[in-house]
Amino acid sequence: MKVLAKMLMVLFSLFLAPEVTLAVEIGQVPTKVELKEKFGGRLDGTAWRSDEMKGKVYVLFYVDPDEKDTNNDASEALDKEKFPREKFQSVAIINMAATFMPNFLISSSLKEKQERYPGTIYVRDYKKVIVNAWKIADDSSNVLAFDRAGKLIFRKDGKLNPEEIQKLIKVIKENL
Repeated sequence: MKVLAKMLMVLFSLFLAPEVTLAVEIGQVPTKVELKEKFGGRLDGTAWRSDEMKGKVYVLFYVDPDEKDTNNDASEALDKEKFPREKFQSVAIINMAATFMPNFLISSSLKEKQERYPGTIYVRDYKKVIVNAWKIADDSSNVLAFDRAGKLIFRKDGKLNPEEIQKLIKVIKENL
């Protein structure tokens, strides 16, 4: 019995533990990722790095284009707060690999969103880099918030309900 238990522990540590340790969790700075060239980047074609999210409170929306409206209530609630730009920044990263929609259509829609929300940084992820690096939900709408040091202070994979939106706003205010 002891041998079986040891074998199971070894298997767990080899196969499951790495998955667990890679997931971005509250209080941690996530694994550094860079989206550039064939992996994605900003709408203007320049690279985006996750370690840029320091010095301000950041809210990151990581969205499957098919789920683009899922967290509109959260986006609108944050917009209404009028957080000072010198202390707050929003980032929208589009999971381009999560849909069959053509990239040019998605990019066109993103340019319109950039005009509507000029304070948001829009980024494309062509290869699910963040899904794989941070172990967030694929084919979903994810909302993550980071403090000024880059530590995760809020995370929700999927649609935020009204209470979760208020919790997100409260966490942001506490960290400004």
